[in-house]
Amino acid sequence: MDALTRERTLIGSDDTTGLDLEPAQRPTKDEAMAAVRTLLAWAGDNPEREGLIDTPKRVVEAFDEWFAGYHGDPAKELSRTFEDVQGYDDMVMLRGIDVQSHCEHHMAPFLGKAWVAYMPTGKVVGLSKLARLVEIFAKRLQTQETMTMQIADSIEDHLSAAGVAVLIDAEHQCMSTRGVHHHDVSTITTQFRGVFKTDKVLQQRFMDLVKK
Repeated sequence: MDALTRERTLIGSDDTTGLDLEPAQRPTKDEAMAAVRTLLAWAGDNPEREGLIDTPKRVVEAFDEWFAGYHGDPAKELSRTFEDVQGYDDMVMLRGIDVQSHCEHHMAPFLGKAWVAYMPTGKVVGLSKLARLVEIFAKRLQTQETMTMQIADSIEDHLSAAGVAVLIDAEHQCMSTRGVHHHDVSTITTQFRGVFKTDKVLQQRFMDLVKK
């Protein structure tokens, strides 16, 4: 089994941009809840006390929602495009997309906003699909840097865009609630592809729109 097949086996998607994964057998729900009980006991509490009896079930259900991106398919989301755009050939941009993700190092949340733009080449995609693309990659374990790259890669590859620009601004709770305990520190990551990388005026237009 080659590397790409191994990746697809794990996440159930044809889009594996930025992933380098070995196959994993997904535990049953009961096994996952047992693991949560073990962590509760390791933390020093009693998993059998009244307030914690249903916590394993709630945690597993929360994980289903927080990490639903492993079951999403970016290629499918970007597959339906519209060519009747009356010759439109300028920037398409979504501003302030909510980002709710978890870092792969501590599984701590990081929360912020994403700005995504692309230069179409004869076809555009539904605006909600771009927001959904961000959500798919956000609802996985990774670094902010990797997620930024994955979003840009998907748009560039599946829309044959002349250029792509992505900026994510997020606060990481692995910094604010543990370790250095620095609050109100945001991390900004960017990716510029195609004309957004070569045309500094266009790149500045994007950044000006982000600032607004």
